[in-house]
This record gives sequence, C-alpha cells and structure tokens, in this order.
Amino acid sequence: MIEVLETPSALLSSRLEAYPPERILHTPTPGTATEEDLLAERETLAELIDGTLVEKAMGARASFVQYRLMLWLGNFVEANNLGILLGADMIVRVGPNQLRLPDLSYYSIKLWDRPWMELPNIMPVMPELAIEVLSDGNTKSEMQEKRNEYFAAGVNLVWIVDPIRFAVQVYTSPMDQTLLSRTDTLDGGAVLPGFTLPLAKLFDDPREQVQGEKS
Repeated sequence: MIEVLETPSALLSSRLEAYPPERILHTPTPGTATEEDLLAERETLAELIDGTLVEKAMGARASFVQYRLMLWLGNFVEANNLGILLGADMIVRVGPNQLRLPDLSYYSIKLWDRPWMELPNIMPVMPELAIEVLSDGNTKSEMQEKRNEYFAAGVNLVWIVDPIRFAVQVYTSPMDQTLLSRTDTLDGGAVLPGFTLPLAKLFDDPREQVQGEKS
C-alpha cells in the first residue's frame, strides 16, 4: 500500500499546487515516480503527474452517479455496436510520463477495433469522450488542468458531472462549455449522435421513480 505523508512543497511542481496535500502520495518520492510505479500500485487509484502519484478523489455520491451514467451510456454504446466504454481503472497517457484516469471513457470502433481481451494497461490512444464525476476532494484548478490535458492529447468531448449541484458541464474545447441542469437533457453531440439522457433520470432518487410508477 502506498503511504501518504505530508510532502515538502519544494518537492512538488507548480502543477501539483492544484491538489490537496492529503492526496499527494509520498512513495515513491514526489518527482521520481514512473509509469511502472503507477502500474505496480493498483490498490490505490492514482494518477501520475510530473513524476508524482496523486490519489484520485472518490466519494459515495460520485460513485453512485458514475454507475448510473455507465449503465445508460454503456447500454447505448453496446446496443448500437459503437465501441467500448471503460471505467476509472483504464489509464490514458496525456503526455510523456503523464497518466490520467477518467471516470468513464468512450472509444469508438474506429479507435479500438480489437477484442476487449486485448485491452492494454495503458491505452495507446485517447478516448473521444472523457467523463469526470466530481467528488468532494476535487478542486476547480485540478479539473481545469485535466480538461486542458485531455483536449491537448486529442479528446473531442469532455463531460464534468457534478452530483452536488445536479449539473453537467459539456466541453467541446478547454474553454467552450454548456452548463446543463437537472431539468435539461444531455446528448452525445457529434461524438455519440443519437444518445440522449434527461438529467432528471441521472440525478433523481431511483426510489422516488419507482414510487411514482406505482402511484
């Protein structure tokens, strides 16, 4: 298990100032971690940033919304034989020695046309859609950094899902965004034409939906 300790700021790059200190992992020494270190430690979900392992922020509400979104999006992708949808265990390389773990990522058949059994530990290509579901530990500057990296590496569409505010930010570039509320409908745009999801279905309590159907 990776040990998390207080890390002297002098060891950290300026990019890492976007992350709470408790998410900076001490082993290996910040600034010296490699892709092999990240692959060797899979008990803790972490990203590799400037030679430092940073624990991925997680939370119960984010996990619940991520699961529901995976169901709707995954069913659409599979029913239409469009490609594959992968979870947060899939690592993507956004730059040299820079590894990220989107909460969900979509690859069309044109990007990945091989059997899922041949999926590598680190995808050699970027997804067309990267999705991040916010947890309490995420920071605004962290998410901005991620968006910049995703688009610079070739992602076409980024969704930032906020379970606290019941909102989704749809980005088609690092700065061009549309903010959707729970009364709006999320669609797949040019990346997933035909996909729609009323956000009320994503954010509303499923128990209330069942009770409404019975009444």
